Amino acid sequence: MKIYTRTGDGGETRLSGGGRVPKGHVRVEAYGTVDELNAVLGMCVAAMGDEKIAAQLELIQQDLFNLGASLATPGSESGEARASIPAPPEKRIQEMERWIDTATEECPDLRAFILPGGTEAAAILHLARTVCRRAERTVERLSRGEGIEAVVLQYLNRLSDLLFALARQVNHRAGVPDVLWDKGS
Repeated sequence: MKIYTRTGDGGETRLSGGGRVPKGHVRVEAYGTVDELNAVLGMCVAAMGDEKIAAQLELIQQDLFNLGASLATPGSESGEARASIPAPPEKRIQEMERWIDTATEECPDLRAFILPGGTEAAAILHLARTVCRRAERTVERLSRGEGIEAVVLQYLNRLSDLLFALARQVNHRAGVPDVLWDKGS
């Protein structure tokens, strides 16, 4: 099978389940940003020294692939195309909340804003967090014009919180302090 099809050379792409839209369509931007987030999480896994955190991120990568497939398939939220796409991972939201609580309890209390940085893995987690926030904004914009399951926005919102908490945890475990924002500089 060839990788290239030439069908997108004119600036349009085919959605899963049929139909063509411009490559700049908000739906394409939404699932493309989720794909970008997944790629950044792959960088996190590669840089991660903690096997447990790496395993959590790999679970999230699987979730994001499914979430992207759902976003790429118009009608998937209403059940029309649901049979071929796994449902958004509602149970993972509660699991992520437990992971956030564990990471937060391990770290010193947060008394100031922090800048992205510290270890390489923490910096990449912060990058993933910002991409996650962009994905959330894009999916929200998509949801204004098309039906998107509320769990998708909940998932992305909780994931960005988790990525922040994990970045702090990774730095803490490495003995690297958070980079505090100096509002006077």
